[in-house]
Amino acid sequence: MSHPFPTPPIQPFERLQATDGLLVNAERWRKAHDYHRRRQNAHYQSLNQPGIVCGLGVQVIPAPKQVEAKYRDKRWLKIQPGIAIDLSGNVIVVPQPIEFRIATTVTGAEPVLLYLTVSYLDPDELRQKQQVEMVQETFRIDEKSTTPNSAEIEICRILLQPGEVVISQASEVFFPGYNNLDLRYRRQTQTRPQALARMAQVNHSDGDCARNFFNLAYLSQAVESLSSNLRGTDEVGQITLSENLSEYDLLYLTGTQALSLNSQEVASLKAYLDAGGVLLADAPVDAQKLIDSIQSLATLVGSPLKPLEELRRDHPLRIRPFLFAALPVIGKQPIRLLSGGGIVLIIGDIASAWGIDRELALPRMTIRSAHELGINILNYGVKRRQLIGLQQEDNLGRW
Repeated sequence: MSHPFPTPPIQPFERLQATDGLLVNAERWRKAHDYHRRRQNAHYQSLNQPGIVCGLGVQVIPAPKQVEAKYRDKRWLKIQPGIAIDLSGNVIVVPQPIEFRIATTVTGAEPVLLYLTVSYLDPDELRQKQQVEMVQETFRIDEKSTTPNSAEIEICRILLQPGEVVISQASEVFFPGYNNLDLRYRRQTQTRPQALARMAQVNHSDGDCARNFFNLAYLSQAVESLSSNLRGTDEVGQITLSENLSEYDLLYLTGTQALSLNSQEVASLKAYLDAGGVLLADAPVDAQKLIDSIQSLATLVGSPLKPLEELRRDHPLRIRPFLFAALPVIGKQPIRLLSGGGIVLIIGDIASAWGIDRELALPRMTIRSAHELGINILNYGVKRRQLIGLQQEDNLGRW
């Protein structure tokens, strides 16, 4: 799985070699200016991620009076002026308000998620009716029922309900419903993260293996706020050890019973660990069967676990990006951490403190310290995989 904001292609730049007497025609002039555009775009793409700079608000409006009667319905929006920058570093400027009608109809019984996007249009790629001295860079507004591609900037989305559509503003903007404008997923321009941390829950025979699944999303959400160089994914995966594990930096495994793996699963896990992946086993303090089986598995793959206290004091699990002396206390008991060869064993059920507990009783500092240690583990997984990957053939797609 590649980075959602990939770096520029690894291609050398070519620029016009100026000499006395050089004839400057239109083609050479274009090449000279294209060189500067490509360098500017590559600079932006290297350091930043695409998104909206300002404006581009979306307003529900009555149908304009000048349109035909059959189009005077309650599907009209006004897109406000604004600026965005796309993945390639192209600046998209919408200088005037745009009246736009949502044309999509829902033909089936299920609602349709509709995306409204803006994208850059290069005037050199448009058919010009006449030659002019100056051309204006422009844009395109689209509505689509598929996920926006890398060249498109999402302005808003709408969950269209079957039947007659009346577009409206949500009564609660954080929880829009059917046919409401949903602006929660607009991406703002910001510094490009150095890495994207991808997590997946390991599903196995223990019926308790999914008890912390939703808390993994809370950790992923906390990454962006607490770490400047790392981002979490919008979704947490689910996987078994017999599947392809290479898409994920960290596999999360929990339960209470002993882990039972066949030879194929052990081989798959060992290959994943050897390639730099990390398995986080999170066990309650009384889940001795699971604890013993994880320690046996670590020995089986050639990486016996050692307590954090026996590892170097500058081990990344302890210091990066957050510094820990004592580990967080969960349920009035300090957790224990053991590690070796890409396997991290937490004894203390740390993921239970990554989310909102049912009684709403977890202290804020408990959640915060649990998040910080979780981010240390994620950072360890991402960096371990990166350092091992850099010693292997072509790992460009990930970083």
